[in-house]
Amino acid sequence: MTTKLDKPLRREIQIEDRPYTLTIDADGLKLVEKGRRNGQEVRWADLVGGNTALSAALNASTEN
Repeated sequence: MTTKLDKPLRREIQIEDRPYTLTIDADGLKLVEKGRRNGQEVRWADLVGGNTALSAALNASTEN
């Protein structure tokens, strides 16, 4: 039996000795460097539809 994801789930992870916060919610995933507000987001629909590379490229182009 699985549990519904009805509220955000947050976990801290280390990537190359830097702390990040991973948030999983009903909309998708968000990875943010700890202490920051902006990070990488992937929506579930993009992940299932195979649009994650396109989504990442568009997010990167709008951040500059």
